[in-house]
Amino acid sequence: MWPIFFTLIFHFCSLSAVISAVSFTRIQLPTNATGPEALAFELGTGTFYTGVADGRILRYQGATNRFVDFGFAAPNRSKSVCDGTSTSNPNPVCGRVLGLALHHRTRRLYVCDAFFGFGVLGPSGGRAAILSTAADGEPYRFCNAVHVHQQTGNVYFTDTSSVYGIRELETAISVKDSTGRLLKYDVRTEQVTVLFRNLSGAAGVSVDENERFALVSEFIANKTRKIRLRGRRPLESEIVNTQPTPDNIKSTRFDNFWLAAARVDPVTKSSLLPIGQRINGNGNVLQTVNLEPWYGNKSVSEVQEYASKLYIASRLVDFVGVLLK
Repeated sequence: MWPIFFTLIFHFCSLSAVISAVSFTRIQLPTNATGPEALAFELGTGTFYTGVADGRILRYQGATNRFVDFGFAAPNRSKSVCDGTSTSNPNPVCGRVLGLALHHRTRRLYVCDAFFGFGVLGPSGGRAAILSTAADGEPYRFCNAVHVHQQTGNVYFTDTSSVYGIRELETAISVKDSTGRLLKYDVRTEQVTVLFRNLSGAAGVSVDENERFALVSEFIANKTRKIRLRGRRPLESEIVNTQPTPDNIKSTRFDNFWLAAARVDPVTKSSLLPIGQRINGNGNVLQTVNLEPWYGNKSVSEVQEYASKLYIASRLVDFVGVLLK
């Protein structure tokens, strides 16, 4: 959920070979919906959920039944006022669900709404129950990414900035804001803890299978940070990747992760082109997929692997992209 055009010049680090996918298809959103920011898949069904610009959470039920309205977070949301709201002008009355993650055993869908905070929906959907709007006395200004650790049910999420909201994103970028936070919701105690502060545009988060570390992307600082969650040096961190404009991070097999990011345009040297990058827990690049043929210079917010395909989310389009590698 970032600006339409990449206009800043970023330091360019070495990439692995850029690989173009074999085929690309689009799953079209309903006619009045745009801006799929993130995705959450059910196990084994192909059904997934996504939040769109007008505050709705949509449920995709396959090629025949397509999308249906599933839920929302805004307490006073009106379909007549909100449906069809554009990405460029998010409305606080309507809400804006960004990150979401499904706990498979309980079928609880955890969400971050940029205006209303951290919440959860049950299997029947409807209005999200807001679980937390602040931590350590500081309200969430920009609740963003969500990751569920499947074994424990604990939920990790980010607050992109403690000062600037989603409608002030350009200002946060211009001043190089570094007030973002990583937070943890303990499912047993139902308490939220601030794990890490002073993140520069905390955009994405993912945790390894054994809950030993978290990877957190810092969109404004163009880097991804590894934060230790246990061991002899808990909450110590290091920079493990410096790809430009990193956004959501989604775990895949063998403790690898897909990072939505960008690369410097080799022709202009001054603009950015969208990519998906598979990295390991140390930030080493294992594969880079070039998304320019389908997205041009529009940013992508998420790359997620499911059933040997890559599903692509972007707040700047009206479809979910599917790559067959």
